[in-house]
Amino acid sequence: MRDVGAPALMSFRDLTRRKSRPVPEAFGPPLRSNKRLKEILGRHYFLSRYVPGAKKVAWVTSGAPVELLRAFDFYTIYPENHSALVGAKKNGAEYCSIAESDGFSQDLCSYARIDLGHMLSGKSPAGKLPRPDLLFCSNNICQTVIYWYKTIAHELNIPLIHFDAPFVSTKQSEADVRYMAQQLLDMIPILEQVSGNVFYLNDFETILSRSQETSQTWGTILQTMRAKPAPMTIFDAFGHLAPIVSLRGLPVAHDYYNILLEELEERVALGIGAITEERYRLIWDNIAVWYKVRFLATFFAERKMNFVTATYTNAWAETTCHLDVKDPWSSMAKTYGQIILNNNLKHRMGLMRDMIKNFEVDGMVMHSTRSCKPYSVGQFDLRRALGAELNLPAVIIDADIADERVWSEQQIQTRLEAFCETLEDAAHV
Repeated sequence: MRDVGAPALMSFRDLTRRKSRPVPEAFGPPLRSNKRLKEILGRHYFLSRYVPGAKKVAWVTSGAPVELLRAFDFYTIYPENHSALVGAKKNGAEYCSIAESDGFSQDLCSYARIDLGHMLSGKSPAGKLPRPDLLFCSNNICQTVIYWYKTIAHELNIPLIHFDAPFVSTKQSEADVRYMAQQLLDMIPILEQVSGNVFYLNDFETILSRSQETSQTWGTILQTMRAKPAPMTIFDAFGHLAPIVSLRGLPVAHDYYNILLEELEERVALGIGAITEERYRLIWDNIAVWYKVRFLATFFAERKMNFVTATYTNAWAETTCHLDVKDPWSSMAKTYGQIILNNNLKHRMGLMRDMIKNFEVDGMVMHSTRSCKPYSVGQFDLRRALGAELNLPAVIIDADIADERVWSEQQIQTRLEAFCETLEDAAHV
């Protein structure tokens, strides 16, 4: 099924799809790797329909140490990725409404509401998601995931493993590292019982090493955007982020990013830019507005503005340096405990300052999303501090990651137009 059946059925399905929309003139040639990315993600969701009975299934949060699950051969599904897919197809409001009709508040994260709406209705643009045998979450991205996954665990009567990552208010302590490392070790007997597989340290170390190499390659991919013109936009990166999130630790992600890196380096050498004329370089803060990615990409490209870096895409490369196969448990604790959303505002400001300087950024767009309060908190302080220190024009737009009902077209258009004018005026001073 994986090697013959899935590709054949997916090719037949592609024949029935409508043709893609033409690329606006403001953009350069599309990446060849886009086709391979669609194949990988399409196959991942397609094969998931046939997993029950062959492998155990785990639903996982994006910040959880998934490498440990790989050692037990779990087939992993990421509800956040699935919710982003629903949002990108502009069906977020429909799924959210299903959850809201069942009593869940509209103030909850739209990723959670979409996933709960999917669970209650069985609807999915991916066809069908397999029923999980295990839930695996970590509060290093937010506290919502704990209650979200508890709800699913209660509804489906399945086990939930929670990786507790203490917030880094000043500096990660050795006590915190030991606490997290011990949690990982304590999970092994439970994972053996649920999966029916025995844990082998050598296999785990191979997976961890592959995951580290994949994350490092992803970081190198993001670094190619320091070139002028940048070979891709951050909106491209939002899409190409999917394998590092949902397929991290697997050979398919490792191989794919080497292919993508080779193409981007080729574009840099040939001077091929993501947009036809790059005059201004921008930084994006927070998660993508999935249902408006095309609109935002086109809006800025037509004004000769390219997003070349983002705190969101950087999150899966930032802490990779801590991984060490020789010390897997402590190094995983450091890697997953220090990610941007589990770290203090001073750390985030320093990180953004470095990104702005290294990528020679001219302006900043911050997405204040209703769904992700941990990511949005402090943005006004960050805008004020970085704007004053670096003389950087900045704008904050109020929207949501996947619930299109929150988008106010006129208000956001007005803010962005004003920001673009400010940026152009600053360039002429």
